[in-house]
Amino acid sequence: MEKLKEVREYDKICCNPDFRNEYAYIPKEAFADLVKFIHEYTSYENQADALEFLKIGCRRNVGDIISVTNYVGLIQMKNGYQIQVLPKIDFSSGSDNENRDTKRIFLRMLSSMKDFPSKVFNDANLKTEKMSLYEIFINMYLLEVRTLVKHGIKSTYVSHEDNLHYFKGKLVVNEHLKRNSAHGERFYVSYDEFMVDRAENRIIKATLLKLQKVSYSAENQKEIRQLLIAFEMIKPSINYQKDFSQVVIDRSTKEYSMLMPWSRVFLMNKSFSTFSGSINARALLFPMEKVFESYVAQQLKKALWDLNWSISCQDKGYYLFDTPKQFALRPDIVLTRDDGSIIILDTKWKRLIDNPKKNYGISQADMYQMYAYSKKYDTSEIWLLYPVTYEMKDKATISYSSDDGVKVTVFFVDVANIENSVSALLDILSKS
Repeated sequence: MEKLKEVREYDKICCNPDFRNEYAYIPKEAFADLVKFIHEYTSYENQADALEFLKIGCRRNVGDIISVTNYVGLIQMKNGYQIQVLPKIDFSSGSDNENRDTKRIFLRMLSSMKDFPSKVFNDANLKTEKMSLYEIFINMYLLEVRTLVKHGIKSTYVSHEDNLHYFKGKLVVNEHLKRNSAHGERFYVSYDEFMVDRAENRIIKATLLKLQKVSYSAENQKEIRQLLIAFEMIKPSINYQKDFSQVVIDRSTKEYSMLMPWSRVFLMNKSFSTFSGSINARALLFPMEKVFESYVAQQLKKALWDLNWSISCQDKGYYLFDTPKQFALRPDIVLTRDDGSIIILDTKWKRLIDNPKKNYGISQADMYQMYAYSKKYDTSEIWLLYPVTYEMKDKATISYSSDDGVKVTVFFVDVANIENSVSALLDILSKS
């Protein structure tokens, strides 16, 4: 039976059964495996490690505590125990029973990321309340394979060399003389054969076979069995690195473009955040700061179609210092109106507090950053975008101004109603 513990950002995990009502409780063995995961796992991409998003601490009378921050997704231990971390999203309607809406919104947010393979999926068809994130990702992968099979599995010319009783293709003279000096009835030839046994298909079959072993979902298992019939004439990949190096994505194989990154994740225990560690554990982890930024940018691009404005994400136009050019400035989103005026938008996945004496929890470093953006981009229109929370739901905006013309405005984005939030923001920007 699948063992799954679902937690949210900022939750604290313990292994003391006396405190299971105060903390997210997991058994001691699973807790020990999670601690081992934290110490083992590192990220090749940005030199981060699991200690940055899973903090190990201790509480008097409780014992060891693991605090969850920054990253969301799924961690599976060697014994099959899964820790599913969901983002903390506040809904205007109140609580989210069983995290159904949270998972649905989270998947929409993930699909906006450029390095997230599945760009289009129908979340209404996913029984998210019955599936872990890992099973949902498997389901999405199977939907992509189903689409490929529907359009037709691609074939390619595969080169062969063989000693045949008949002539075919081209004679390999040296090998023919070496092997057939006493066998005039044979021909050592090389020839091309149009076959479905190509690297991309071998990879997909190997992935399906692996998912058949790890999936707990009856729905996914049924789909896998049906899809394997279409790959019956294809041998599964046994050398993943070699086959991935032979993958070719072009106009004729565009149906494979989403499947290959997914296959790499499932076959090689890679994560979209490129976390890796023990082969006995796997992780699919996503930095919420990047997810939030990507989601807001995607929605802005959609909403700007009828305005003659341009949008640039992670803009690379300026440096803090020009001689020499050092300390690059990278605002998340730069909008340029049709009259050439510039608006800077920077997203921050952080929960603010309704306490002006503590600056609402806004980081002083973030404000220094916004000030630099204003000066370098020569604009007074600087916006900080934070997710809306229950505590701040009655705050429309918060503004700060300096006597040298810099204005920073805080705007709250409701990720559960992102279209309305973006529309309200653009309405304000259009009138300013």
